[in-house]
Amino acid sequence: MTTPFRMGFIGVAGIAKAHMKHAQPIDGVELHAIADISEDALKKVGDEFEISGRYTDYKEMLRDETLDSVSVCTPNFLHCQPTIDALEAGKHVIVEKPMAMTVDECERMCAAAKASGKQLVTGFQWRFTEKAQFLRDQVAGGAFGEIHYVRVQALRRRGIPSWGVFTDKSKQGGGAMIDIGVHLVEMAHYICGKPNPVAAYGSQWTSIGNKPCDAQCSWGVWKHDNYTVEDAAVGMVKFDNNMTMMVETSFAAHIKEDVMNVTIMGSKGGGTFNPLEISYDQNGYMLNAAPHFVAKKSDFAEKMRHFIETCRGERSNDSTGEDGLAVQKILNGIYDAIDANAEIRYS
Repeated sequence: MTTPFRMGFIGVAGIAKAHMKHAQPIDGVELHAIADISEDALKKVGDEFEISGRYTDYKEMLRDETLDSVSVCTPNFLHCQPTIDALEAGKHVIVEKPMAMTVDECERMCAAAKASGKQLVTGFQWRFTEKAQFLRDQVAGGAFGEIHYVRVQALRRRGIPSWGVFTDKSKQGGGAMIDIGVHLVEMAHYICGKPNPVAAYGSQWTSIGNKPCDAQCSWGVWKHDNYTVEDAAVGMVKFDNNMTMMVETSFAAHIKEDVMNVTIMGSKGGGTFNPLEISYDQNGYMLNAAPHFVAKKSDFAEKMRHFIETCRGERSNDSTGEDGLAVQKILNGIYDAIDANAEIRYS
């Protein structure tokens, strides 16, 4: 029989339930304990997933020596310390994206993982999709040649979250760029071989979210009177391999429709995430091609399976704390450039 793999969860809101839903069916996994400051939330989620261990203080949960791992599913400003505490308590950790609020926090989390000897996984799921894996294989196999330019688009016409702390910069670190831009930035960075950023520039705007909703809003009515994040932000990042990445993000913008896409342009070919296609020249013709068959993968299911198998020593960690740190550097660099209204150089 498979040795039980006992999981704990810090924070039990929607993202934690997604972790539970996709981890529970994996052979040997036991949803062992949950921690949250809300007793009502503990009862509701605990009853739904039949989890007996329930704590209002996560540090008390971490004293359970039978616990193998912890999912940190708190708001961004509460990612760092619970992750460090869990690692120091001898637990493997998966921390939701973005890894933290600052580069310094990410570095501390990586150091704690190294000192503990436990696995630290950053909760990126887009890299595990079949489309991302296909494009990564094309880049790694040389099909695109030298990557010149990458366009990242994470754009919502009117997708301002009406719940949680997503519109509070002090707790979230920013708006569209750090919340949804992170998904496509990390995926594109992963696909293109994880180059190091050297310079960034950026701009941001707020003209919709800081006012009452004046249109039919499918995401609900947001808290406009305490809206301290950007509606939209764009950034341009230069990397040490001469690649340039343009990042376009929005919670709210006057665009025709939502866009979630990555476009890659290289010296020998290029490709797009949506639709999944590659473009290249052959025998005097410009061709576009789509794969005949790519096995469908559930991004969240793959993310949780990867975490559990990594902790069990069944595979290598393909979404490390260092990956989270690299993405944080990109995002924070864009925000720093916005604040400075000038190009910034990464140290």
